[in-house]
Amino acid sequence: MPMQRFLTFRHWPRLSPELARSEVLAGLTVALVMVPQAVAYAGLAGMPLVTGLYTCLLPALLAVLFGSASRLSVGPAALTCVLIGASLTGLAEPGSTQWVSLAVWLSLLSGGIQLLLGLGNYGWLINLVSSPVMMGFTQAASLLIMASQVPALLGIPAWRWDMSSWGTWLTGWPALFGLGSLAVLLLLRHYQPRWPGIMLVMGAASMLGYASDYTQHGSIVGLLPSGLPALYWPEWPGLDVLNQLWVPAMVIALVSFLETASSARIECQRDGKRWDDSTELFSQGLAKLASALSGSFPTSTSFSRSALMLYAGARSGWAVVASVGFVLLALLVLMPALQFVPRSVMAAAVIVAVLNLFQPRQFLKLWRIDRVETATAAVTFAITLATAPRIYWGVMAGVLLGLSHFLHTRLHPRIIEVGLHPDGSLRDRHLWHLPPLAPHLFALRMDAELDFAAASSFERAITDHLAQHPDTQHVCLFAQPINRIDATGVETFGQLQRQLASRGITLHISGIKLPVEKALQRAGELPDVPELKLYRTDAEALQALRQLAPLPDDIGAASI
Repeated sequence: MPMQRFLTFRHWPRLSPELARSEVLAGLTVALVMVPQAVAYAGLAGMPLVTGLYTCLLPALLAVLFGSASRLSVGPAALTCVLIGASLTGLAEPGSTQWVSLAVWLSLLSGGIQLLLGLGNYGWLINLVSSPVMMGFTQAASLLIMASQVPALLGIPAWRWDMSSWGTWLTGWPALFGLGSLAVLLLLRHYQPRWPGIMLVMGAASMLGYASDYTQHGSIVGLLPSGLPALYWPEWPGLDVLNQLWVPAMVIALVSFLETASSARIECQRDGKRWDDSTELFSQGLAKLASALSGSFPTSTSFSRSALMLYAGARSGWAVVASVGFVLLALLVLMPALQFVPRSVMAAAVIVAVLNLFQPRQFLKLWRIDRVETATAAVTFAITLATAPRIYWGVMAGVLLGLSHFLHTRLHPRIIEVGLHPDGSLRDRHLWHLPPLAPHLFALRMDAELDFAAASSFERAITDHLAQHPDTQHVCLFAQPINRIDATGVETFGQLQRQLASRGITLHISGIKLPVEKALQRAGELPDVPELKLYRTDAEALQALRQLAPLPDDIGAASI
């Protein structure tokens, strides 16, 4: 694969004064949300708060330079951060040197997986995580995130159901700041969605915290280190610990890329261009490796910030470059302004940011579409909650359920006996209560490939019908839906054709596709014998079947 494929920044428009103005404004809009959100999400991952800003610098820049979608906001994201925290729980103390080292190893492993998948053109692997699985995991994870922030929101060590202590909690300084900030953020999101609510609330909270000497009543963010991150390489954790990180790293690679895919598809559809999943995998892998070398945690794409980037009028990757520049400016200059922000306000910011992820109505919508997929989403949801903090097992269970359902569907293809509907189309004879196409005829259609997975069901459908109807003289296969056949399918077809011929039964085949026909001809399974008849169209087949018994005159509209 030529490396020029990944140099997507070469297609950016030339920077002009007008373009620079719009891109800088869009970058500033996103940066006003990104800076406080990055700090808050770093706490969600159990990392030092400043590392959240590190993920918004070189990682974001590499992702946009080499990605197919040029306006993605790469950095910390809620689902990825909660997966990091869940994966490392029990292995180290949050915020400790060992915790940071293990988070960096997660970034190296997940980034390496994405990088190799992108180079190998394996972007299709993201389809292993279906939409119901992702939906069930997202709903459960959002609940767990919000629940985990309640103690910090109220300024208490842990939640307790002793109602006698609730009055003290709810009237304490941390709760007043936290609940007040939560209310203001919700009001701003409802009435002034264009305003950078998180930045405004944190700025106001920092000033109030300083003016009221909040440090006497609760914990604050504290002074974050300014300046660029230094080159970081983690210490070797040992094979035993490293083996415990492989499964979480794979889940982080999949989930974070699904977050990226949802934003990239929207951007590319809006621009009318093709989204390249393998190119995006490569760029996201680079971003994670850069984040690791910055001493930070695995990055992802924020759906809300990417949508804000488009909404703010960003037209190219220059807007992302501008947002990175503003984050760098904040890291160099504005860190003292955030030091007096109460921790309870940070918790409120996380809750409001994650609240959009919790949409239980999605289960009702999915229920109306498919009951089995609803069950898959529900099981993923339940296992994610039950296995907390090891919530990555919810995704793994959902993937296994989804693959099992897919395999069951492939092993049990839809095979129907067809009849002629009054509107001229061929439909399920038993569902629509239609008469047979002709006496002593079994007319069937299989809506699947004739391969190793479906061959057994195809053979069983014919042999079972012949056992129940020994007077059958003709079998007609409407074969247009069959677009592929493999060696097992060829062998099964040949055995059936010879079995039917030995019993004096004529096999009629309508609409066979050229690749299938060629495969059967090369295998010598389409002999020129009276017991085998081929028709190019269904109308031609029905015309021939008219000779077996009268059919309606209007057959021109008959179709699969």
